[in-house]
Amino acid sequence: MKNVTRLVPLLVFAFSCGHVTDKEALENKATQTALTSAISNTSRNRDLYLDKVKQFVDTNYKNGFNGSILVAKDGEIIYEKYGGYANPRIPADSIHAHTPIHLASVSKTFTGMAVCKLWEEGKINIDDSVGTYLTGFPLSGVTVRMLLNHRSGIPKYDHYMGSMGWDRHKQISNQDVLDFLIAKRKQIPCGTPNRGFSYSNTNYALLALMIEKVTGMFYGDYLKQTFFDSIGMKDTYVFTNAYANHYLPSYFNNGKLYPLDFLDLVYGDKNIYSTPRDLMKWDEALRSGRFFNQATLEAAYTPYSNEKPGTHNYGLGWRMYVLKNGKKLIYHNGWWHGNRTAFYRLIDENTTIIALCNNDSKKIYKVREMADIFGDYMQGLDEGDEEAVVKTAAPVRKKSPVVKKKSSAVYASKSASKKTKGKRTTSTKYAAKK
Repeated sequence: MKNVTRLVPLLVFAFSCGHVTDKEALENKATQTALTSAISNTSRNRDLYLDKVKQFVDTNYKNGFNGSILVAKDGEIIYEKYGGYANPRIPADSIHAHTPIHLASVSKTFTGMAVCKLWEEGKINIDDSVGTYLTGFPLSGVTVRMLLNHRSGIPKYDHYMGSMGWDRHKQISNQDVLDFLIAKRKQIPCGTPNRGFSYSNTNYALLALMIEKVTGMFYGDYLKQTFFDSIGMKDTYVFTNAYANHYLPSYFNNGKLYPLDFLDLVYGDKNIYSTPRDLMKWDEALRSGRFFNQATLEAAYTPYSNEKPGTHNYGLGWRMYVLKNGKKLIYHNGWWHGNRTAFYRLIDENTTIIALCNNDSKKIYKVREMADIFGDYMQGLDEGDEEAVVKTAAPVRKKSPVVKKKSSAVYASKSASKKTKGKRTTSTKYAAKK
């Protein structure tokens, strides 16, 4: 729309210069009329989208909203909303457009595409054994691709390490995840490689470690150099202890601080903090052709787990709905502590829907229903969450503590420019997270 708008005055200027015949004048007038009509239609469509999106958000997020929502189409923001506070119980620092929130498993989209970037550059072959890049990796038959599409058969480190002897007073690193897998290989119930889909954070913790081994750089530095800086994602970072005094903490739905634990320094599967505007830039960068060739993107968006019929599937760092009408909705949800996130990408319509919160609200996932405003996507699908895909191989099952939730978040309709502050604490309490 921006380009069309800029074109009109140029054409008017061109048509006003020099002699034109009556026929040319008529043709010029028709061209101007068509352009004006196109602009008018685009404007009407944008207003229509805005009305429907606003109605949906107002209906579903009246109370208890503590986070951010953004909807964009064709590179322009149609709607954005910021509500609540850095601490839901204290109306002080408002959440605003530059407040980074923990993306949880949406972080996997960056890890997956970073590996794909190294694949394009010939530095990683995703069909190589994982042991080619991670010395001592104890499982034969597991390839890099199987880590990317969750078909490795390796269970979640966040489920087994705490119950198999790890000192919960000591924070885990990505290298620790690998070393523990090597040391406890016989006790860890790994499934058969490539037998079926089994979502596991271990896969992406190992992929982040692999990125470091191949590049010789800290995972966060590689992402910053390769993606964040180039794209202009100024409010995005990978958490380390250096951010301990100014990151945004998360909370239970009743406003109680969500305690952090020994799992909170592992990255790749989580631990990227960002904003909706930066994620919009990430979406645009992936569409632009600047960073990846089309073959790589098609591989990333290919569904790899097809043993059973269904709409849910997983690519290389991306979840997807593969619909019977031929549509494909690319997305990833996230959940870690009180952070819940949703990142939906409508490739055909050049549209993205983003929602982030830090008060453990499951309603965040409901934003996916807005996809039907732009195309025929979501009819008849169950509400998605972080573990929506049916597991065909789940070797470890561990129940999480049940937390009764009561909404008490304060809603703020206007954003503020204040910075959010939080003190990072360490807890020995363990609970399995997705």
